[in-house]
Amino acid sequence: QVQLVESGGGLVQAGGSLRLSCAASGGTFSSRAIGWFRQAPGKEREFVGAISGSGDITYYADSKKGRFTISRDNAKNTVYLQMNSLQPEDTAVYYCAAASVGWGSGISRRLAYPYWGQGTQVTVSS
Repeated sequence: QVQLVESGGGLVQAGGSLRLSCAASGGTFSSRAIGWFRQAPGKEREFVGAISGSGDITYYADSKKGRFTISRDNAKNTVYLQMNSLQPEDTAVYYCAAASVGWGSGISRRLAYPYWGQGTQVTVSS
């Protein structure tokens, strides 16, 4: 069983930056891809990006490319989401999720991730 805990959310002004962390316990962390998703009020949970178990592959939703960067430290069992140039439309609850494999097709789909954190709120003020 894998447990995930997100942290680092908060209130930031438009144009600012935040770094979210996702700390994992249980299972073999380096064998699992980690994805980030977000859900704004009244909207579906959407894919932000993902990183392979080894950390050598990243993939982002088109709208997040260039502003968001995912990295991981397998020695610390932690994945990071660096978010720059934040805008009010980035306001959402951000979730990290662990896949059952290190990488694969469908990595942007929620069904690829059996384990989820509780989420952390990010609020961007204008």
